Amino acid sequence: MRIMETKEYQFNGTMINGFLMLFVNIALFALSVYGIVGSIIMLDTYNTGGWLLGGSLLLLVVDIILSCGYIMLEPNIAKVTTWFGKYSGTFTRTGLYWINPFYGTKKVSLRARNLDAEPIKVNDKVGNPVMIGLVLVWKLKDTYKALFEVDSQTMANVAQGQIGTDVRSIMNALERFVRVQSDAALRQVAGQYAYDDEDNKSNELTLRDGGEEINEQLEQKLNERLALAGIEVVEARINYLAYAPEIAAVMLRRQQASAIITAREKIVEGAVSMVKMALDKLSNEDIVELDDDKKAAMVSNLLVVLCGDDSAQPVVNTGTLNH
Repeated sequence: MRIMETKEYQFNGTMINGFLMLFVNIALFALSVYGIVGSIIMLDTYNTGGWLLGGSLLLLVVDIILSCGYIMLEPNIAKVTTWFGKYSGTFTRTGLYWINPFYGTKKVSLRARNLDAEPIKVNDKVGNPVMIGLVLVWKLKDTYKALFEVDSQTMANVAQGQIGTDVRSIMNALERFVRVQSDAALRQVAGQYAYDDEDNKSNELTLRDGGEEINEQLEQKLNERLALAGIEVVEARINYLAYAPEIAAVMLRRQQASAIITAREKIVEGAVSMVKMALDKLSNEDIVELDDDKKAAMVSNLLVVLCGDDSAQPVVNTGTLNH
């Protein structure tokens, strides 16, 4: 399997423990409030304190701005950071941290997601229409490609005419991308093989008995198509395979006829073996001597009995009736 080339790298900007920065924020807030209250008292009492009031208000504004830099992440959740439009790395550390609040961030999920695609109609190698569906497990591998090389934001809420920037909208957009590409990959793989080896004469791989080999090819095609969006397919399997409704009845009758012919061949093969064994036994043990005409009649009667669908009705010959 081809290894996916990644453009993602870890965020390497200024990062401070969130609990430490929370203590600093609280201290700055208390200091700014103390300064504002003190400056107001000084203005009322001594008619001074204007500079203290201005400095305290400025300190309060700075404290509010600093409080916007907190990042708290759970396992397998990431935030993609940008510095005024330029990619600055992907933040994946779990826990509470503080970074420069002027970094732009977009939250994405790195957890595995499941897609159960509805069966679609495709033509197999010999042109028969078949219904085929798949189930796949995928996850985000490269956050840079997912956000900056496919238009995931516009796709997210295109039906509502809105641009989705939250994690749910972005991941739903990527899922739509996966759904479309899985449809294309499934059609490509299904078109390379016949549904079944109808005549049982060819040793070629078929969709019906391909098993793991077909699934591996499907997974490879999907990874090639989804690499553009930084998506990795963990597993892909065909979970539904049947003839299309318009030919299902005809193909069922054909399969039944083929099964009947195969069964008849086995019956005839066994009947001939049993007739040969009976003739050999009669001859070797000198039970009765049969000429060619009687042997032919006996063979005919035994084959009728052994190969017939109905139970044989024996006729007992008690002698010759004279009129």
